[in-house]
Amino acid sequence: MPKMKTHSSLKGRFKITGTGKVKRYKAYRNHLLSGKSGRQKRVLGTNPVMAPGDVKRLKQGLAQIK
Repeated sequence: MPKMKTHSSLKGRFKITGTGKVKRYKAYRNHLLSGKSGRQKRVLGTNPVMAPGDVKRLKQGLAQIK
């Protein structure tokens, strides 16, 4: 049986922590930042840990990311 390949678009969108949790990026931080408040940009800069229910869907696509 061939190896499972990582879905290429998921490589840059998610990171796996040392404990195996999945970190994601927030939307609305790419452009038009001059119209957003400093507080909004600061909050959007954080990378939250994904909910366990959402991680189940990603496990197969993130198989090779360490």
